[in-house]
Amino acid sequence: MLLFSVLYGFWTASHVAFDGDKMRKLAAQFLALAEKQGAIAPLMVGHRLMGMSLVQTGDISEGRAHFDQAIALYDPTQHRPLATRFGGDSGVSILSNRSWAQWILGYPAMALADAERALQDAREIAQAATLMYPMVHGALPLIYRGDYVAANKLLDEVVVLTDERSALYWKALGMMFQGCLFALIGRASDAAELLTSGITAFRSTGAIMWMPLYLSHLARAHAELGQLEEACRCIGEATSMIETTNERWYEAEINRIAGEIALMSPEPDAAKAEAYFERALAVARQQQAKSWELRAAMSMARLWRDQSKVQQARELLAPVYGWFTEGFDTRDLKEAKALLDELA
Repeated sequence: MLLFSVLYGFWTASHVAFDGDKMRKLAAQFLALAEKQGAIAPLMVGHRLMGMSLVQTGDISEGRAHFDQAIALYDPTQHRPLATRFGGDSGVSILSNRSWAQWILGYPAMALADAERALQDAREIAQAATLMYPMVHGALPLIYRGDYVAANKLLDEVVVLTDERSALYWKALGMMFQGCLFALIGRASDAAELLTSGITAFRSTGAIMWMPLYLSHLARAHAELGQLEEACRCIGEATSMIETTNERWYEAEINRIAGEIALMSPEPDAAKAEAYFERALAVARQQQAKSWELRAAMSMARLWRDQSKVQQARELLAPVYGWFTEGFDTRDLKEAKALLDELA
C-alpha cells in the first residue's frame, strides 16, 4: 500500500494547488496500478481519484461513471479504517463528489440524496476530517437548489468545527462558500468581505482549487455594489485560471455570470452579454451539464424577451426545461417554469 499512499499524496498536492492535467495523469497511474494488482481498496480509491480528476476538468459524465464504480466497491467494514491513510473516509468523499456531479448533469434529487447520505455516514464515523468534507461539499447542492437556510446552517457548523480543530484550510473553504451564498441572497457587502478574506486565507495554504467558482461570486458581489472594474477583474482572473489550470467544471457559469455583469453597467452591453451567454450554452452542451445549460438558457431568454424576441426565447428555453425529470422543487426549475409561462 506504500506506493499507493505516495501516489495519493502527489495527486492530492496537484488537486489542492490545482493542475488538472497532472491530476488526470496521476489518477490514471494510480488506477492502472490498482487494476494490475486487483486489490479492492486501491481500485475503489483509484476510481474516486479518476472521477474527481475528470469532473473538475470538465468531463462530468465520464467522471460520474467512475464515482459509480467506486461506491460499488466501497465496503464500510473493510474501508473505513483506511480514513487515516487517505485523509478521510472514501465512501463519504465519493458520495459528496458524486452529488456535485449529479447536480451539474441535471439530477438535483439524486444529488441531494448523495449529499444527505454522505453527511449521515460522516456523523456516524465522527472523525473531524471526514465530517468537514461533506459539510463543505454538501452545502453546494443545497445552494444550487436554492435551499439557502439549510446551506447556511451547515456552513455555520463547518466554521465552528474548523475553529475547534484549528483547521485553516477547511475554515477558508467554509468562509468562501458562505461568501458565495451571501452573494446569491443580496448580501453583497458581506459576500465581498468573506470571499476576500477566505481567498487570502486559502491561498496562504498553497491552495487554488475551485478558485474560478469563488472569484465569479466575488465578481457578482462587486457588480452588485457598483464596483464594475473589480467585477471584470475577478471574471478575467477566473477565466485565466481555467486556461492555465484546466479546471473547467464551472466554465459555463463563469461565462454566464460575465454576461449578467455586462448587463449591469450604467450602459448595458447587450451584444457582449449575448456573446457570453452563447459561450456558456456551448460549454454546457459540450460538457452535458444540463443544470448549467438551463441557467444559460434562462439568461439568454430574459435578454431576448427584453428585446421582444419572445418566440426565440421560448424556443431556446422550452426544450432544456423539458429535458428534466426531477428537481422541480428547486429554485432554477421553478424560475424556468415561471419564465416559460411568461413567454407563452
